[in-house]
Amino acid sequence: MNNTTSAPSSSDTQGKRNLWLLVGAQSLGGASPPIIISLGGLVGLQLASDPSLATLPVSLFNLGLALSTIPAAMLMRYLGRRQAYTLGALLAVAAGLVSAYGIAQHSFTLFCIGTTLAGFYAANVQNYRFAASDSVPPAQRPMAISRIMIGGLAAAIIGPQVVIWTRDAWAGLPFAGSFVSQAGLALLALPLLLMLRLPSLQFAVDTGTARPLLDIARQQRFIVAVVAGIVSYGLMAFIMTAAPMAMVMHGYNSDQATLGIQWHVLAMFGPSFFTGKLINRYGKISMTAAGLVIIGLSALLALAGMELLNFWGSLILLGIGWNFGFIGATALVTDTYSQSERSKAQAMNDFLIFGTVAAGSFSSGYLLNTLGWSQINLFMLPVLGAVLLLLWWLHLTGTHRSAQ
Repeated sequence: MNNTTSAPSSSDTQGKRNLWLLVGAQSLGGASPPIIISLGGLVGLQLASDPSLATLPVSLFNLGLALSTIPAAMLMRYLGRRQAYTLGALLAVAAGLVSAYGIAQHSFTLFCIGTTLAGFYAANVQNYRFAASDSVPPAQRPMAISRIMIGGLAAAIIGPQVVIWTRDAWAGLPFAGSFVSQAGLALLALPLLLMLRLPSLQFAVDTGTARPLLDIARQQRFIVAVVAGIVSYGLMAFIMTAAPMAMVMHGYNSDQATLGIQWHVLAMFGPSFFTGKLINRYGKISMTAAGLVIIGLSALLALAGMELLNFWGSLILLGIGWNFGFIGATALVTDTYSQSERSKAQAMNDFLIFGTVAAGSFSSGYLLNTLGWSQINLFMLPVLGAVLLLLWWLHLTGTHRSAQ
């Protein structure tokens, strides 16, 4: 099929080049969150005066991500995606160094500042999936989004292995070396980002009349898609944040906890080789619902026992469920806006998702300490059931019209 627009990256060759550059950038940028999530709580336990504050660095990372979605979108709109992505990577270099310096100075505050700054980079990395979807016709969007997520496979290996290889690299300062390495990974991503030649968001806005954001947000499909994205990503992040500490609390060491996160992140991105094809075959609503059901199964496995296989198996199922649920929900959202509306609609989607994730992550450490691992997994089941009912309702109403 031919793309007849005059956007700068209209050729198939340029589109494929951009796609693989984004996959590479995702591989490096996606390695940062596993480092922060697997170590943030453990460093927090070392530095925080109150154990209930141990997950605060991870929560602030999520908050930084949420608060950065709209400013990042504005920068992409006025400066271009390549420039905004490059700025995000530079800030990530600073963030990793500030986090490492915080550990060196035994300063919980400095460490939290570093993880918060890393959120801006994460907001840009999350936008890579939309950069890919905007480069292809609507029918190819699930496949493009899924392909970008394949970069997370490399991230799933790089991030946890960086933790294991570098956690003791700085003598007498456990984990500081891992955050220096986090800065190094962002530095490696810079050449890839600078080679991108993406369509201008300014061009897209100028080619059509955009509806008010409130009109876009009122659509039934937009509401259900965002809610599904919030729940699939929010529950995953909530459990992923608590899991390393829960494992240590139940007698497992930090290497076992880190490997659990590695298996989880591999499961998050591994299905991306075929998720796009499954969405094209079975539909966006069906695959989103399947993802939520698998997340429910992960909770049931966690409730079944405290053996290492229960922890790891639950994290693997959680990752697979997130992949189907989040990619499906993202594909649903892309049906709800036109080319002239995409910048603000994408920013609103990510702000709602990651704002809710940030709010939920602030309570993960407290709930883990007060309620326990089993209770927070039990909490997931009614939430998942409610969203499955919403998806069923959307299917019955036949609200499938694309805004394109």
